[in-house]
Amino acid sequence: MIKQPPYLKKGDKIAIVSPAKKLPGKIDEGIKILENWGLEVVLGSSVYAADNQFAGSDELRAGDLQQFLDDSEVKAIIAARGGYGTIRIIDELDFRNFSKHPKWIVGFSDITVLLSHLLAQQNTMSIHAQMPYTFPDATPESLESLRKALFGEPITYKYKSTQPNITGHAEGILIGGNLMLLVMLSGSVSEMEYTDKILFLEDVGEQEYSIDRMMRMLKRSGKLAKLKGLIVGAFNEIEEEKIPFGKSPEALIYELVKEYDYPVCFNFPTGHIDDNKALIVGKQVQLIVSETQIKLKMQ
Repeated sequence: MIKQPPYLKKGDKIAIVSPAKKLPGKIDEGIKILENWGLEVVLGSSVYAADNQFAGSDELRAGDLQQFLDDSEVKAIIAARGGYGTIRIIDELDFRNFSKHPKWIVGFSDITVLLSHLLAQQNTMSIHAQMPYTFPDATPESLESLRKALFGEPITYKYKSTQPNITGHAEGILIGGNLMLLVMLSGSVSEMEYTDKILFLEDVGEQEYSIDRMMRMLKRSGKLAKLKGLIVGAFNEIEEEKIPFGKSPEALIYELVKEYDYPVCFNFPTGHIDDNKALIVGKQVQLIVSETQIKLKMQ
């Protein structure tokens, strides 16, 4: 049974840390939004630290996150931003206290490393969602979805895809995150189990050939064949190649998975976009996909 951390309530204390890249500026607006939800916000020493491109040294970032993993008064930890750097500290963290008293961990992009590790090693749910650095540009709906996820309110997403889907109905545990990070974790202790899961994927700033290569790695390893469903989020800021690849990320993914008998939906609002909706990693979900209409219910 996958462990679900206690939902938040007004007055709870939450911590913000920076496990990866340094912040380019203040996150006052993000803090204010969290406080308006009735939460007490504390900032870790890594939040405004800097060591070249990182939010302080590996030791500082690991120690900062460790402090709040162990602090029983802190009920959730939100990453200030992604970037690169979480993989440099993940093996230095001690989750023994966290395992006894799990709490919500929130983030996306590079934070996929932490979310994947929590499910793989701690059998614990986490939240893939907007971070304080992205709050100012986030849609109200995406921020509200994070609030609902943290406070345990029901979440159902319905939207219309502009890309033809593979129709069907599936129920299962939701896993996923940033494609590059998931591929990078393959073979490590932080790798999630894909069998009978509903997988969601997103990425940013990659070229089509790179996305094709990573998806083919997932296919050749047998992971794609074992899924119950696939949710394709935003693949944006695609770098133009000198010689055109000839297929969009959506088209190449479709070609790789069309032989399977599970539902596949495209254009899901998750990833490096303003409307990055909250998804609970490790949660039992229901996915219903028609040709253009999609419904995802987190049970």
